[in-house]
Amino acid sequence: MTKKYTEDHEWVSIDGETATVGISNYAQEQLGDVVFVEVPEVGAEMSKGDELAVVESVKAASEVYAPITGEVVEVNEGLEDNPSQVNEDAEGDGWFAKLKVSDASEADGLMDEAAYQEYVKGLA
Repeated sequence: MTKKYTEDHEWVSIDGETATVGISNYAQEQLGDVVFVEVPEVGAEMSKGDELAVVESVKAASEVYAPITGEVVEVNEGLEDNPSQVNEDAEGDGWFAKLKVSDASEADGLMDEAAYQEYVKGLA
């Protein structure tokens, strides 16, 4: 399983043909209390960079972009009733969607955790 990050603060964890996508801990900290999450429809085809989800917090609304191309095969329906799950475990149970990966090599251009932590330090 490989976990990668985007400059837009999404994370993607690839296990075989399945990619799990969410936002980073840094992103949820910047957003504050998450009050609503709109996840995509199962079966939706996503290209890298497409809008995958929308997150609304007490501070702002933000789009979440697909870090990799694929078909949505599962969404985290628990976020509808409990959007604060994103704040509680952004990089675990607060995932947004699972994609059937079309081209795993797209993840090669994303940052690993160490590179992402350096990137975030540069934003401070």
